[in-house]
Amino acid sequence: MKTRSWLVAASVADLLFLYLPIAILFVFSFNASKLSARWQGFSLEWYAKLFTDQALLAATVNSLIVATVSTVLAGVLGVLTAVALERQPFRWQGAFEGLLLMPIVIPEIMMGVAMLLFFVMIKLPLSLLTMIIAHTIFNFPVVALIVRARLRKLDPRLEEAARDLGATPWVAFKRVTLPLLMPGIVGALLMAFTLSLDDFIISFFTAGVGSTTLPIKVYGMLKSAVTPEVNALSAILVLVSMALVAAATWVQRK
Repeated sequence: MKTRSWLVAASVADLLFLYLPIAILFVFSFNASKLSARWQGFSLEWYAKLFTDQALLAATVNSLIVATVSTVLAGVLGVLTAVALERQPFRWQGAFEGLLLMPIVIPEIMMGVAMLLFFVMIKLPLSLLTMIIAHTIFNFPVVALIVRARLRKLDPRLEEAARDLGATPWVAFKRVTLPLLMPGIVGALLMAFTLSLDDFIISFFTAGVGSTTLPIKVYGMLKSAVTPEVNALSAILVLVSMALVAAATWVQRK
C-alpha cells in the first residue's frame, strides 16, 4: 500500500508538472490586463483581436496550406512504403528501415540546417514549397510506421482469399486491405497534420519571405513581449493540437 501511494503521488506530481503551466496559460489568456503576469479581471478582448490581425490570419493560412499538402504527400508515400516493407521483402530492407527512421531520430535543428543547405545548394528559393518538402520528409516516416504497425496486425489470409476468388492484386488491396487499414491511415494523417502544424525549428530554417507560419509568428511576437494576445494564440494552438492527437488516438483504437 505504501508503494502504491508513492506511485500515485509521483504520477500526480508528473501530471501537475506537465499540465499546470498549460492551465496557467489558459487562465491568463483571458486576462484583461496588458501585462501577462498581473491579473486584472476576465476579458475576451485578446481573442477578438486575434481574428482581426491580418498578419496572424495570413500566418494561419500558410500553416494550413503547408500542413495539408505535406500531410497528403506524406500519406501517399507512407502508405506505399509501409505496404512495400511489410508485404514485399527485398534485399537490404534492414538498411532501408534504418534510413527511414533517420528523420525521426536526428535532432530537428540538424534536420533544419541540412534542409536549408540542400535548398541553397540546388538554388531553390525558400518559400512555402521548401517548407512543404521539408515537412513531407519528416512526416512520411511517421505515417509509414503507424500504417505498418496496423498492417502487421491484419490477417494476410484475407487478401489471399480474395486472390483465390479471382481478384487481381490491386483489387484485393483496394477492396480488402485498404478498408482494414483505413483507421490506421486516418490516425497517421491526423498525427502528421498535428506535427506539421506545430513545427517551429524546421519551419524556421526553410521559411522564406511571405511564408511565415503560426509557430514562427508566435516566436516573433514573443521577441517583443509576452502579451495576453500571445497567450490567447498559444491556448488556441494547444487546443487544436490536443484535439487532433485525441482524434488520431481514437481513430486508431477504432
